[in-house]
Parts: sequence; structure tokens; C-alpha cells
Amino acid sequence: MSSKETRFCIWLEELRKEDVPLVGGKNANLGEMLAAGIPVPPGFAVTAYAFKYFLEKTGLGPKIYEMLRKLDVDNTKELEETTKKIREMILNEPMPPEVENEIKTYYIELAKRLNMDPQTLRVAVRSSATAEDLPEASFAGQQDTYLNVYTPEKVVEHVKRCWASLFTARATFYRAKQGIPHERTLMSVTVQKMVNSKSAGVMFTLHPVTGDENVIVIEGSWGLGESVVGGKVNPDHYVVERGTYRIIEKVINKKTFMITFDPAYGKNLHLKWDDEKGTWVAEEGVEPTAPLVKIARPDIPAMSEEEVRRLAELAELIYKHYGKHMDIEWAIDLDIPFPQNVFIVQARPETVWSAKKAKEAAKPEAVKVTGKKIVKLSEAKVLVRGLPASPGVAAGVARVIFDPKSPEAMEFKEGDILVTKMTDPDWVPLMKKAAAIITDEGGMTSHAAIVSRELGTPCIVGTGNATKVIQTGMEVTVDASRGIVYEGIVEDLVKPKAEAAAPATGVVAAVGISPEQLLPLYPVTSTKIYMNLGEPDAIEKYKDLPFDGIGLMRIEFIITDWVQYHPMYLIETGQQELFVNKLAEGIAKVAQAIYPRPVVVRFSDFKTNEYRGLKGGEKYEPDERNPMIGWRGVSRYIHPGYAPGFRLEVRAIRKVREEYGLTNVWVMLPFVRTLWEVKEVLRIMEEEGLKRSKDFKVWIMAEVPSVALLAEEFAELVDGFSIGSNDLTQLVLGADRDSNILAEMGYFDERDPAVLKAIRMIIRGAHKKGKTVSICGQAPSVYPEIVEFLVREGIDSISVNPDAVIATRRLVASVERKIMLERLEKILEKLENL
Repeated sequence: MSSKETRFCIWLEELRKEDVPLVGGKNANLGEMLAAGIPVPPGFAVTAYAFKYFLEKTGLGPKIYEMLRKLDVDNTKELEETTKKIREMILNEPMPPEVENEIKTYYIELAKRLNMDPQTLRVAVRSSATAEDLPEASFAGQQDTYLNVYTPEKVVEHVKRCWASLFTARATFYRAKQGIPHERTLMSVTVQKMVNSKSAGVMFTLHPVTGDENVIVIEGSWGLGESVVGGKVNPDHYVVERGTYRIIEKVINKKTFMITFDPAYGKNLHLKWDDEKGTWVAEEGVEPTAPLVKIARPDIPAMSEEEVRRLAELAELIYKHYGKHMDIEWAIDLDIPFPQNVFIVQARPETVWSAKKAKEAAKPEAVKVTGKKIVKLSEAKVLVRGLPASPGVAAGVARVIFDPKSPEAMEFKEGDILVTKMTDPDWVPLMKKAAAIITDEGGMTSHAAIVSRELGTPCIVGTGNATKVIQTGMEVTVDASRGIVYEGIVEDLVKPKAEAAAPATGVVAAVGISPEQLLPLYPVTSTKIYMNLGEPDAIEKYKDLPFDGIGLMRIEFIITDWVQYHPMYLIETGQQELFVNKLAEGIAKVAQAIYPRPVVVRFSDFKTNEYRGLKGGEKYEPDERNPMIGWRGVSRYIHPGYAPGFRLEVRAIRKVREEYGLTNVWVMLPFVRTLWEVKEVLRIMEEEGLKRSKDFKVWIMAEVPSVALLAEEFAELVDGFSIGSNDLTQLVLGADRDSNILAEMGYFDERDPAVLKAIRMIIRGAHKKGKTVSICGQAPSVYPEIVEFLVREGIDSISVNPDAVIATRRLVASVERKIMLERLEKILEKLENL
């Protein structure tokens, strides 16, 4: 047998973590789990060498890399056309017979090992990108996965498809912007038996909501795990005690959706439970024959308690193997007896609580500085701003370095501030010496961000121009909790602790009390207090107020002030990236300032007359007699006259979440009128890669009475509602909110019984379906009695203007206590009457 480095295929059980350069992180991770006794579905890896051999043997490599060298990735049309041509070249080029035969041989051998017919063995064919200089997380979601592939010929075809997916427009653009040479990024492929999932889901080795490390949380539903991961079903929920594997919490939910493979049609079917017929109905319009259809029922558990305990045991095994908390995907096979039927499909480090703990550990008690140029915070000059990737404060001498092996890098001393374009593993020795790190590029999940958090080193990423603005030898203060770099040593941030310390050895300083430490001094409320925000720059002024998130971020200000042009004009003139980048920049500014608190971004809600005021807007906007109830909100997004513009808004959100790593950004659809328009806009968003999930919520504005009347039906489609009390009052009472006469006469009043009844209908309808309700209109900021009404009705959150945040939090706290006392009084009365 030849060495691993020159094999086209390798069995998963032969692989270990050091094989990442050969087979990518995904395959190496699967091999690691198998070696640790963790049951993953059997399979093999088609190596990166096989891909490299294919490019060299066919002569495609030099042609492809020459095309990429000439490519301007910022020219969207050229990027799309070039990458499409490269993918077609790969797909049309026959695979060298020696590579093709080895893949077929391994597939047939896999079938033999499983006692299955090679013509019917179903496998998953997944990309496993390998780049020698970045963790694979950086490539998440950028290459393809193909499920239910069968026959040797089809496996070969789909391996080529995975290879081709290395050259999608998105992946190519990403590599170019991250400075990753295309030649150093190769593609390995995983070929793994498809689990015939009876049930599947996710589990965490700690509680994902509370961070409790004494439990394992398992969620699962019928069929493939996609329905759980994608948030399409309310899964069964188990909490298992670590060590004893005792089930301490069990919630069996009604699971009315599942995805399962149907052999009769050779594909997955999407099935919904029909209560009237008492059976599963396929969305594809065919009669389902899959075996699971006869077994699965919405109200019964999707897995047995012994399967739950087995999963918990495996979770513990994985946790011990990796030495960190993990987020794990699992599946239980319908065809295999227990316990061999329980498989682990994927395991990755849990990020939310790990990041919180890293943040706490990274808060420095003391900071060393060398300073001579001492300045006050009020007088300090801000040099650059960026994303606060790893919190903390540091001050020292800046060193601008572009090559970790350069002479300048050799002069880098312990305690210096590293300023560079971006980092990769070659930079780690310098990063370990640095008091702080500043980069031009990268997001919250870039190499610099991840490594800095691990080292506990303050780090700011994505500044854009730090290497141009900051000069070697300049003394700077890095406030990585806020993402700001100041010129000089800022004494307010770095206060001398020991005046006697010699200047040559540096002055020791301590960081004062932080806003985070002040927040607990405000009253705790069960009802979340959110804040409304329009201008991104205003977040600097308000970010330390005691709010739980941004309940309404209007993007209209960014469009009018930062973009200024009508999106359709920018599309027509080929400048769509200007819109996407500016919008993403404004949203990211707010999201990074309050991370990880959520930011609910409302898509644009201009009226036609307002859109016409943007540069170039006259051409695209009709002259409506009543724009207030005309072509606005979701009706625009699904209309050919604006749909391409809406897609730019969606891309901006995706950029913020994926490129900047700000997953605390959710979205809200304004001025929703009908169920069908919501379905259509969700379809458009999914086409652009934005899909509802556990980590990405889609809310709708409840402003039109139709939403109140059909609250339960709308709740089936989205994750939450935000009541826009201004428009709701206008439309319930038929009173133009801009009419001074009606306002003076008392018509426009959110306290009207009809408006309150509509609000009550929305809250109760949403809660009946387990969905969240907020309010972002003016009413709670103005009327204390509205706040009491909302809290008594059980609203989940109240979003108010910044000036009302503290007063509303206090008012909500007092109302909640009043309600508790009233209930306690009733209980006492009952006890006295016994």
C-alpha cells in the first residue's frame, strides 16, 4: 500500500487530525472520532491529492489558475462568468481512469462491508476543503453536499461536483479577499453511508441556554436532522444529568414535519402531518411509501429513552475526547438494531458559552505600558475602528508587519502591538508575544479573532486601514472591548497602579469598572427591554444603557445618509456592491457594539415618495395618491420592480452574519398584509442563503389588522412578531397618523379599546403557537398604562426609544412585582378560606 500522501482514497478509520492537509478538517475529524470509539457512519475520503492529480494530469490546473490570476473579484459579472466557466471545465473533463477506478473500487468495497448491493448503497458525498493556512471553519457552507447518491458512476460524478464547488463565485471571492492563494486550497471529498434516519437531531454537552455544565441537552425529531437544524419542527427535548445519564427533563412536542428518503422515488420527501386524514402528506404531491410513514406519529417520542441515554453517553465520550464542549449532530438508523443504530454525524466545538468564558478570562487585571505620550480619553485621537474580536485593553508600541518572516518581524518584542493585514498560522509565534493585535481584514471568526480569544489577547479585526494609518514606533492604546485604537497612552483606560515602577520596565495599570459590571445594578425583569435605533453612530452614545437587545433597527437612515442612491439605480449602473457594503457596515457597527445581544433589523420600509427622493429614484417609483397604505413593505420585496433591490438588502444581512461573524443579527419584515406574501418573501430569502434556523430568527411587523385576525396562521411561518402600534392604531381606527385634526380630536390614541383588543389577539395567537411577541411602536415610550397592559398580557419584550429605556425597565419591574403580589394575595385568600 502506498503512503497516504499519494493515495487517491483512504478509509475514514485510517485518518487522524494530523491528516488535515491530505483530507481536510471534516474527514480528519471523522477519523479522530472513529479512533476514539465514537460511531460515525462508515466511509472513505477521496484525498486532496486525487484532486491535485486530476488538475495536473488533465492540464486544467494551469488554465484555471491563469484565469483566476486575471480575474477582478470585485467585478461581480466577471466573477460569476469566470467561476461558472471553471466549474464547467471541471465537470466536462473526464476523470483519469486510475482515479475513477479507485473511487469505484472503494465504493463497491464499502457496500461489501455493509452486506449491501453496490447499486443501492446510498451515500452522502460531502466537500472537505483543505487549506494549509486557515481552520476549516473559515470555509463553512462554501462547498457542496450531495445526499442519497448511489451507484459507482454517480459517486464519481458527484465527487467532481464537489471539486467544482471549490470555484463558486462566493468561495473564490472569499479566498481572494482573505489573501488565500487558490493553488494552496485543495478539495478532498467525504463518501459516507447515508444513515436511514428513523430520527435525528442535535445535542450539546452543556445547556445551550443557561450554560449549565452538569447536563447534556438532546433535541430530536422524525426523519433527517435537517428539519431540526433548519428550525422547521419543534423537536422533542431531553435534559440528561451528566455522569448518571438520568433523564431529568423530557418534553414531547407535536412534530408535524419530517424529511425522509423514499425508495419508490429515489429521493427525499418533505412530509407534513394532516390531522384530518391522520396521515403524512408529501409536499411533492406524490403518495409517500417510505417505511417511516407507518411508524412516525407527531405526538409520540421520536426516540426511546435508551436511545436518549446512549446519545448522552456518546456526548460525554466526545466531550472527553476533545476536552471542550461540543455541538453534535446525530442520527438513529431505522434498519439497524440498538445500540449499533446510533450514529454521530458531525461534532464541532460549541461557541456561545465557550466564547463567554473566554471573554471573562480575557478581562485583564493589569496592563503593561511603556508610554511617554500620556493623553486623556476626552482628548485622545481615534486612529481606527474595527470589530472587537477579543476583549481587553492594552497599550504599547505599534509594529506594522506584513510578513511574519521579515526582518521587521524579527525585531518584534514581547508587549508590542501587532498591526497587520491579516493572520494565518505562520503568525502565531508573533501573536503570542503581542500585547494586542489589530488587523485590516477579517471578521469575528477569522484566524486572528479565534487565536486571540484562545490566547486571551485583546484583538480588533476588520479595521480596513490600520496598516496605513498606524505607523511603526507609534504608541497606541487598544480598547478591544469597543473596537477602538487611540493614539498615545490613554490614561483613563490605562491608569498607573504603581508610580514607583521604572519607566524602562513599563508602568502597570488596571482597568476600571466596566459598563457590564454596572448593568446588574438595574432591576431584573422577566419581560425583556429592547431599544429602538435608527442611526448606527448613535449606538456609541446608548450602548451602555440597560437594554437586552435592539428590538427595531431601522435601516432607512443608512440608505439615505450612507448610501444615498436608489438600489435599483445602483443595480442598473453595476454598483450593487456599494449598497450591500454600506448597509452591512452600518448594521455591523451596531451589532458588534452590543454583541452578543440580538439586533432585530427591519428591512427597508420607505414609502414610494420617500424612495423617489433617493438619487436616481424618480425612474423606479410610481406617483401614488396614498403612499402610506400603498406599495410599501413586503409588497415591494416580491414585486419585479423592487425584488432585485430587496435581494441586495438580504445579501447585506448575510454579509454581516457570515463575513463579520455577527450572528446576533436577526431580521424583521415590515407592513405585512397576507400569508402568501410572507411565504414568497421567505422563498426569496432562502434563495439568497438566508434561512430561518435556531440561530437566525425572522420576525414580522404586526401593523395591519389582518395580522391580528390571522395571528396563529402567521405564527406558523415566522419566529416572532413586533407590534407597530403607530400603524396598527391608524389602520384599526381608520385614522391617518399624519392628520393633525384627527390627532387633536383624540382619534389617534393607542389606548383605544379596539387597538388594545387587536394587540391582545396578536399576543395570544402568537403564544398559542409558541412564538415570541415584542412591541416597537411609540406607545410604551409615552403611556405607562400601555406598559402595564402589555406586561399583564404576557408580552415577551418591549422595545422603546433610548430615552425611555431606564424608566421602562423600572416600570416593567414594578408591574411584574405588583402582579406577583396580587397572585400571592389570591393564594393566601384561598388558603384562609380552606
